[in-house]
Amino acid sequence: MNEVLSTLLAEWEAGRTAALATVVRTMDSAPRPPGAQMLVTASGSVVGSVSGGCVEGAVYEQAMECMEGAGPVLARYGVSDDDAFAVGLTCGGTIEVFIEALQPGESAVLGPALRGVSDGDPVGIATVIEHPDASRLGRKLAILPLQTGGSLGSLRADQAVADDALGLLAAGRSGVLTYGPEGERLDTGMSVFLNAFAPLPRMLVFGAIDFAAALSRLGKFLGYHVTVCDARPVFATRARFPDADEVIAAWPHLYYRDQLLAGRVDAHSVVCVLTHDPKFDVPLLAEVLGGPPVAYVGAMGSRRTHRDRTERLLDAGVSPEALAALRSPIGLDLGARTPEETAVSIAAEFIGEAWGGTGVPLRLLAERIHHDAAGPLTEAGLQMPGRRAGSR
Repeated sequence: MNEVLSTLLAEWEAGRTAALATVVRTMDSAPRPPGAQMLVTASGSVVGSVSGGCVEGAVYEQAMECMEGAGPVLARYGVSDDDAFAVGLTCGGTIEVFIEALQPGESAVLGPALRGVSDGDPVGIATVIEHPDASRLGRKLAILPLQTGGSLGSLRADQAVADDALGLLAAGRSGVLTYGPEGERLDTGMSVFLNAFAPLPRMLVFGAIDFAAALSRLGKFLGYHVTVCDARPVFATRARFPDADEVIAAWPHLYYRDQLLAGRVDAHSVVCVLTHDPKFDVPLLAEVLGGPPVAYVGAMGSRRTHRDRTERLLDAGVSPEALAALRSPIGLDLGARTPEETAVSIAAEFIGEAWGGTGVPLRLLAERIHHDAAGPLTEAGLQMPGRRAGSR
């Protein structure tokens, strides 16, 4: 569980009220995405961030007012405001932040949801952020795998939001859903922010070499659940990969097949094959490329190794269309030499794959800095992510 949520639970357990600020909408070059949160405790301490430091002072003051009795508020900060420079959002973006006081009694609804987040379950927390009836602001519905808790104020709204939350949770995406005041579809009046807490995406690193150690450290830093797998038990040891969540001694293709059958590989998973040994690479890549799409699959090796590997994969029955998803030689051209530099090169490539980046220096581009991975509008009006690069 992240520090904001664990601190909130601790405040409730001590019988104290805390104020939670959540980014619910962003426009242009906003510094933090929807779902970013900042908690202000009863003692005045702060955990988390909504803007990387730009507007925290203004949000803090509003949070203190909420704890002193003011109701929830949806605040907007951006360059269109007269005091935008005063509050510090100088990056050119606009954010909307929902700020509310959460009393210990809220733990009856949110406690199970927050514990579900801690257990790695997909959990959604829906909050009414706009409504013609001010008493409905801040009402919450917690969506867990087998149950819901709380209410947004009407059964119709609860059912509509619970249904729409399933798609958002599957995509791991937070955002605003719009309905009529009682949850009517194709209407306006009520806005609900769905904060999606999805399990950490997986990074599967095959090949217990020094490059894998550097990549596992970087993967943890980036927020992945990292697994290192190698068929050689003498190399696949916890001592060599202390930053990995799992170190597995098994034949890579058999392990990957088992993970697929267990439902532990999905469209958000990153697969990095670093062994550059055909007896390991070919059966593994045949499994990966022949299976459901993943966010990224890359394989280490020279161009000669890649050509030989490609011929072997074609002979193994992998189609040319499936092979197009393979990134090899792996990584971006950074001139990397060390394992750590190579890990940055690899991570830069799969980050670019996920968000539609070009790899071109920003100073050479005139377009906006932050890319959207959003696709077509859903029935409820929220943009959902398109298919990731490399999907088949």
